[in-house]
Amino acid sequence: MGNPLIRMRGVTKHFPGVVALNNVDFTLQAGEIHALMGENGAGKSTLIKVLTGAEPFETGEVYLGDSTTSTIIRSAQEAQQRGISTVYQEVNLCPNLSVAENIFVGRQPHRLSFVNWSEINNRARQIMEGIGVDIAVDRPLGSYSLAVQQMVAIGRAIDISANVLILDEPTSSLNEQEVATLFTLMRRLRDDGMGIIFITHFLDQVYEVCDKITVLRNGALVGEYDVESMQRRDLVAAMLGRVFDDLSAIHHHESNEAINQESVPIIDAEGLGVRGGINPFTLAIKSGEVVGLAGLLGSGRTEVARAIYGADTTDSGTLEVKGKHIRRSPIDSMRAGMAFCPESRKDEGCVAELSVRENIVLAEQTKRGALRLMSKAEQEKVAQKYADLLQIKMASLDTPIKQLSGGNQQKVIVARWLATQPDFLILDEPTRGIDVGTKAEIQQLCVDLADDGMAVMFISAEIDEMLRTCNRIEIMRDFHQVGELSGDDMSSQAIMAKIAGGEGNE
Repeated sequence: MGNPLIRMRGVTKHFPGVVALNNVDFTLQAGEIHALMGENGAGKSTLIKVLTGAEPFETGEVYLGDSTTSTIIRSAQEAQQRGISTVYQEVNLCPNLSVAENIFVGRQPHRLSFVNWSEINNRARQIMEGIGVDIAVDRPLGSYSLAVQQMVAIGRAIDISANVLILDEPTSSLNEQEVATLFTLMRRLRDDGMGIIFITHFLDQVYEVCDKITVLRNGALVGEYDVESMQRRDLVAAMLGRVFDDLSAIHHHESNEAINQESVPIIDAEGLGVRGGINPFTLAIKSGEVVGLAGLLGSGRTEVARAIYGADTTDSGTLEVKGKHIRRSPIDSMRAGMAFCPESRKDEGCVAELSVRENIVLAEQTKRGALRLMSKAEQEKVAQKYADLLQIKMASLDTPIKQLSGGNQQKVIVARWLATQPDFLILDEPTRGIDVGTKAEIQQLCVDLADDGMAVMFISAEIDEMLRTCNRIEIMRDFHQVGELSGDDMSSQAIMAKIAGGEGNE
């Protein structure tokens, strides 16, 4: 470990009605990977925003390097100038620009008075190869998957940063191989003397790559710990303020045989497909089932959900909802009793400028139409009901959703669709980027909804939570439906074998 790169002392920050940070201390040393842990709403993101100038703070001091003078960073640009780069969970790059342009935007090398495009492309290629990603850097960023875009953001941050790299949930969109590549890079940067702040909700990753852990809870510092001396159970207890073993208790016990086989399926898709997208698939889901979709990134899981919901136009097959054919559009799907919580809460979920109340009632108001407007009193009644059900942490229903933590934003999106009282609920990566406590709450909610008779489709990259939550799992590979597992046949090994393919697995 080297000298301190960052020392934050007694930092306090308030939002309306909320103490976001309360007298928090944090220290980052040169040559260490330091995990910043806590539940959603614990203050992790606010601490990073204070450090990088995105949010002002009221009291406290921030010291950079060996300086004895407190520093106030007023912008992300100033943070970069002082050697601090941040990669956020939700990629904030320009999809219409090329990979190379995104890496060097705002700092393009010039030859005479012209941008040196040859140097930009060559250097961008070297940067991406250096982090183990072999892509065409002259292609638009938006033509690549979210995982590749995340790696481009990391490549840009590394090239900018001289001392400190902040990674906010960088692995949430990466597959296992890409995570391994990122961890190799992080260790190399640490060995070169860089300090890395690593925000994640994956406990396994903390113990695999980190040296120290700082835990926040409800905006206050719980403590700083060496990874080697911190037991996992103690870490979770520090994050939640209680001993926690709820994950092991979650399980959807109903077997396929226990569900009324004579009932009409809520969803009955036969040969449904999208030209140039998902290959024709057949899937029936009945009341009381939680059906999972498993597969690697890009396997077609989301595309299956979008085809069923009508978000993508299908050109083959049929779909019946509760025994009736419906027109193929999202509004018709809503009116038929379907609900779809999308994968990206930033791009397809939250309306950042609207309040919690307005976000929750948005789908129900759309379903009713412009001629049946909900009164404010009715909006508040509906919003409060589901805010209480999901235990959403907020100052009030009129709090802008952008002021909530990521996990609470996720709960608002789930609340929005529950407010439509659907018969069939699609949850696409509902627990991505949220803490272990909120994750357990959402998993338990899925089980409870199914027990109450709802049909649920659950999409997740985490096999363990699929096994806890689902009573049947469909396997996707290369936009094909390649198998189904249920009951005692469901296991991590069986799912991975189906995903991998090969003889005997079809």
